[in-house]
Amino acid sequence: MTEFLARTRDSYDRAAEDYAEWIAPELAAKPLDRALLTAFAELVRDRGPVADIGCGTGRITAFLHDLGLSVSGIDLSPRMLGVARRSHPELRFTEGSMHTLALPDSALGGILAWYSIIHIPDDLLGAVFTEFHRVLAPDGLLQLAFQEGDGTVHLETAGRHRVSLDFHRRTARDVAESLRGCGFRVLAETVREPDREGAFTEQSRQVYLLAGKGI
Repeated sequence: MTEFLARTRDSYDRAAEDYAEWIAPELAAKPLDRALLTAFAELVRDRGPVADIGCGTGRITAFLHDLGLSVSGIDLSPRMLGVARRSHPELRFTEGSMHTLALPDSALGGILAWYSIIHIPDDLLGAVFTEFHRVLAPDGLLQLAFQEGDGTVHLETAGRHRVSLDFHRRTARDVAESLRGCGFRVLAETVREPDREGAFTEQSRQVYLLAGKGI
């Protein structure tokens, strides 16, 4: 395991229980996020199984399941997965890395990477998108969410926990270009201003890209 992957896994392992408690009501406070996830579910429903990659506590996996998708979760952190399995015992969650997915070619009708590419360094992003492309069916869809910006933000504390997390900020244009270079076609781009009020305030604009393979 590379150094940054080990740091990311260990950081989320330390903070898993507190993070799960903090993030639980977040989706209820984000109506546009729910609408975009619902649209993704409608678009991908008849294309095959869906993987929520970087699923964390499984809250988005469960949301998609409630919308009628055949969906499972994949995450790097064993303790985050422990929370996911405890909270959603009816769903399947697997430990793994988005760099080397333990899935056959063309196995998925859809991939959701909801704020999970944010920890991937720039020089490895293309390899991740190539892996996504490999496991998607010819008509498969990929939905990304990430924070807009430039450079890297390093975090050493999360609540009462010591962590070592890098958050890589990117523009919609740069991520779209990387997707195209890996064989994807960008189908939709949504950018919203940061939420400034409530329990889940944001510092940057939020980007949502929908891409297709072979469309």
